[in-house]
Amino acid sequence: MRPIMLLLFVTCLFSCNNSKEPLIFSEIRVDDVYTDSVSIRAIEFLDDNTLAFAGSNGIYGTVDVLSGKVRTNVMQYDSLTPEFRAVAHTSSDFFMLSIANPALLYKTGDEGRMNLVYKEEGETVFYDAMKFWNDKEGIAVGDTVGGCLSIIITRDGGKSWSKLSCDVLPASVDEEGAFAASNTNIEIVGDSTLLATTAGRIYFSGDKGVHWKVIETPMQNSGPTRGIYSIDFYDAKTGFAIGGDYTKPEENNKNKMFTNDGGYKWELTADGAPPVYKSCVQYVPGSSAKGLVAVGFTGISYSNDGGKSWRQLSDESFYTIRFLNDKVAYAAGKNRISKLVFN
Repeated sequence: MRPIMLLLFVTCLFSCNNSKEPLIFSEIRVDDVYTDSVSIRAIEFLDDNTLAFAGSNGIYGTVDVLSGKVRTNVMQYDSLTPEFRAVAHTSSDFFMLSIANPALLYKTGDEGRMNLVYKEEGETVFYDAMKFWNDKEGIAVGDTVGGCLSIIITRDGGKSWSKLSCDVLPASVDEEGAFAASNTNIEIVGDSTLLATTAGRIYFSGDKGVHWKVIETPMQNSGPTRGIYSIDFYDAKTGFAIGGDYTKPEENNKNKMFTNDGGYKWELTADGAPPVYKSCVQYVPGSSAKGLVAVGFTGISYSNDGGKSWRQLSDESFYTIRFLNDKVAYAAGKNRISKLVFN
C-alpha cells in the first residue's frame, strides 16, 4: 500500500504545483494588421495560423497570424457587389454568406476559388449568421420570411443547402430576425443549437436543427433595434449573451444575461451597470468561465467574474472579436482588422 500512496501523493503534488490560474487583464495593446475601406463583421480562425474574413464591397481574404501577411480578393455576382456578414468553416472549406436580396452563399471550390452553392431571392431576404456542427452539417439563420425565421441547413458538407419550412419552426413575432452585427447569433454546443433573435428570444434545437422550440429571456427587446446581439458558451452549461440598442448606445438596462443550465433559463446580470451596447461577446479561453470580453463601436469591456462586473479596457471601436489563445485575440470593425494583446 505504501508505494501506491506515495505515488498518489507525488502525482497530486505535481498537479497542484502546475495548475494554471486564469489570467486577469488590466490593459490591452491594439495593433492594426489590415486596413482598407471595408466594414468587417465576420471573422473566423481556420486554424491556429490563419484568420479568414469577409466584409462589405465584396472583400474577403485571410490574415497569416505568424507573418502578418494579408491576402484579399473581391467577389462579384453579375453587376452586384455582395456584402458579407457571415462566415464559417469546416476542416476543408471556407464559407461566406451575404446579406439582403439576393442572398449568396459561397464555398471554397477547385483551386481555392469560391463557388456559389446557395442563392435565395426575395424582397425581405436577409441572412445574419452561419456556423457548422461538424464537417458535414451546418446552419445559417436569417430574418423572418413568410411568418418564421429563415433557417437553411446543409447535411453534405455545404455542397447543398435546404430551407426549413415554417411548418417545422415556431412562428416569429414582430418581424423577428437576428442582428447581422458580428456573426455571433448562433451558438452550437454538441448537437444543441441556440439562435439569438432581435425579439430577445432563443430558438433552441437539441437535435441539430430537426426540432425547435422558443425560450423566452429577460433581454430588453422593446423595439426593432433592441434584442440579443451576441451569444457565447464556455461549456455545455455556461453561456452569456449581450445586446442593447445601437441607436441608443449608452443604455445598459436589460442588455446582459447568463445561463448555467445550457440555455434553458437566463438571468440578467450587471443590470443598469456597464457595459453599454455591445455587438459581440466572447469567453476568454482557459478562464474557467470567468473571463469575458465584449466589443462594439462603444469600446472594449472585460469581466473577470463571469459578467457580474465589468471594466472598460479601451475605447477602440470594433464589431466582432475571436480569441486565438488566452492572451491574444483578433478583432474587426470599420476599415480594419487588429491584433489585440491582453495583459
